[in-house]
Amino acid sequence: MKFINSYFKLAENNTTVKTEFLAGLTTFISMSYILFVNPSVLGASGMDTGAVFAATALASALGTAIMGIVANYPIGEAPALGINAFFAYTVCVGMHVKWQTALAAVFVASFIFILITMFKLREKIIDAIPADLKFAISSGIGLFIAFLGLQNGKLIVANKSTLVGLGSLHDPLVWITIFGLLVTIILMILNIPGAIFIGMVLAAIFGVVTGQIALPNKIISTVPSLAPTFGQAVFHLKDINTLQMWVVVLTFLLVTFFDTAGTLIGLAQQAGFMKDNKMPRVGRALASDSSAMMVGSILGTSPVGAFVESSAGIAVGGRTGLTAVFVAIFFLISMIFSPLLGLFTSQVTAPALIIVGVLMAQNTAHIHWEKLEIAVPSFLILLGMPLTYSISDGLSLGLITYPICMIAAKRRKEISPMMWILFFVFLIFLWVLNY
Repeated sequence: MKFINSYFKLAENNTTVKTEFLAGLTTFISMSYILFVNPSVLGASGMDTGAVFAATALASALGTAIMGIVANYPIGEAPALGINAFFAYTVCVGMHVKWQTALAAVFVASFIFILITMFKLREKIIDAIPADLKFAISSGIGLFIAFLGLQNGKLIVANKSTLVGLGSLHDPLVWITIFGLLVTIILMILNIPGAIFIGMVLAAIFGVVTGQIALPNKIISTVPSLAPTFGQAVFHLKDINTLQMWVVVLTFLLVTFFDTAGTLIGLAQQAGFMKDNKMPRVGRALASDSSAMMVGSILGTSPVGAFVESSAGIAVGGRTGLTAVFVAIFFLISMIFSPLLGLFTSQVTAPALIIVGVLMAQNTAHIHWEKLEIAVPSFLILLGMPLTYSISDGLSLGLITYPICMIAAKRRKEISPMMWILFFVFLIFLWVLNY
């Protein structure tokens, strides 16, 4: 126990093993949906869903463990939503690229990722982003995950006339979300420890009692074989030999780069890790997720990166890598206890995402709204992330307009060379996505 306290610096971070365990469990439950969503999405490309389930669990466990042990951050890693859809529907289905070749593209992108991390380019970029925009990124991610929660809980649904609208109260699944949200809000206001996790458990019980969530037929199941996907990324490296495939590699690289950068900044802001506008041990954190991305491609899954749902564990009190280690352990355990995860449906975890969104949105108070040259790019980041359904797209809207606004305000000298580089990189990024 002394070693754990010393290695993870629990006392320095005002936390305990119990708090880190609860935070890890909360983060895992908030992330666990990816174990079922990822195989479903990647299955559209022709991949074996059982193998993808195993690869998702293993890649998440290894990536999260590396993040916790090497970087000492309470941040979970898993295959990212959005980029997995790009992998399956755009690259494999739309471009008619074999999934084995798409995995090879992820492997190449991760290799480039590791190189630019070694040269501290990613670290320099994160440090160069102004403090106001960092607060906007954190808040924007909060709005994004709150929107995810509202959508997962069916409180917000698609609407042909207005794009989105209020969900139907006649849907019994919606009431699981409403019940969980109200219970969690009350527990949070009463300062009950572990309020978010308790809220999820009570919501799951409510779902079972009302007959909307089925009890599992069994508790333990066998682990699916990795054989169909393992190593295919390496075996098909020779297929990365066309301009089209290099565009795919570049897209994987850019989207994962900025999604991860934005997520790390947002989570670090939420947890109070930022010091003098810099994130301590950021190099280790970046090295951790680039390593996880490469491991994931070899195992057989789309790009792995920092998960915004880690904010749920941070909200519970997770402050060190021990939280991440517990998350990794739960991912490993989940491989045989997967039937139990069925109790924690998207409606059960939705309230946690909404509440965490509220907590992260508080960072908007630190933005200098009275200065229009700061307010405009900050607002575009805030609004862009949920409306484009992408952290990196929201970032692009803000970081492209930032230099323009600063020039208009006659503050050109305050624009760092790195911010100019990001301006042009994001212009290219948007062009590549549209291409």
